[in-house]
Amino acid sequence: MKNRSHIFIYLMLLSALAFSQSRNKYKYELIGGIGPTGFLGDLGGSSQNGTHFLKDYNFNTTRFNIDAGLRYKKITSAFGFKAMLAYAMVSGDDALTEDKIRHNRNLNFRSSIIELSAQAEYYFIGDKSKNLYSIGGLHSKKKNRKFTAYLFAGVGLFYYNPKEKLGDTWYSVRKYHTEGQGLPGGPKQFSNFNVAIPVGLGFKYAIDKRLSIGAEFSVRKTFTDYIDGVSTTYYDKAKLQQAYGPTAVALADPSLGNIPGATAP
Repeated sequence: MKNRSHIFIYLMLLSALAFSQSRNKYKYELIGGIGPTGFLGDLGGSSQNGTHFLKDYNFNTTRFNIDAGLRYKKITSAFGFKAMLAYAMVSGDDALTEDKIRHNRNLNFRSSIIELSAQAEYYFIGDKSKNLYSIGGLHSKKKNRKFTAYLFAGVGLFYYNPKEKLGDTWYSVRKYHTEGQGLPGGPKQFSNFNVAIPVGLGFKYAIDKRLSIGAEFSVRKTFTDYIDGVSTTYYDKAKLQQAYGPTAVALADPSLGNIPGATAP
C-alpha cells in the first residue's frame, strides 16, 4: 500500500450573523455551515494508478460536514480570526475504482471526524466603506461593499476512528490491530487524535448589516497515515489470528485474490 499524506477537502456553504460589541460596530459573527466533504488517502481513488490530489479523487465517496464557529473581525482591518468546530464523515472504497491493483486489494473504510480549529483570515477584497456624493458634492453618505473574499489558514486538533465494513457490520480498525500494531515486529498503535492544517479560500455576501451568506473551499493537511486505517504493511496472518482472532485477519486482508502477488506477501 502506498504511503501518502491524507487530505480532507471541505466545501462549506455558510451563513453568518453579526452582533455588536459596542454601539454600531459589528466585531463578532456567529457562523454556521454545511457542505460536502472529500478524502484523499490510500484507499479507493480514481480508475488509474495512484496519483495525487484531485486527479485521484472518486466523487462516489463524497460525504458531508457540518460546521459552527465564532469570528472576530474589526471593520477597519483586513484581518480576522475565527474558531470553528466541525463534524465530518469521510470514506474510501477500493471496490469503487477500476484500477486493477486497488480493486483487487478490496479494502474500505469510513470515519467520523470531529475537529476544533483556530484560523486567521486575510480579506483581499474587504468590506471597506466608500463615500457616495450627491450632485455638486454637497451631501455624502457611506456605502459598504457587500461582497468580500478572503484567504485563511490555521491549525486544528481532530478526533477520528476508522472503521472497515465486513459483511454488513462495521468494525473498528484500531481495536483489531489490523497491521499488527503493538505485536512483535509490528508498528506502534496509532492515536485517535491528530493535528490538521486547514487552508482555503472563502467568499461572503452581506444581505444586510447583520446577516451574510457565503462559501468556503478548504483542504486539511494531516500528519497521520491511519485516517483510513491502513498504512504500509500486511502483518503475518497466523500471528494476527493468534492474537486477535479470524475477524482481525479478514479485516487486514480481504483481497479478492485475482492478481497473485498484488496483496499480502
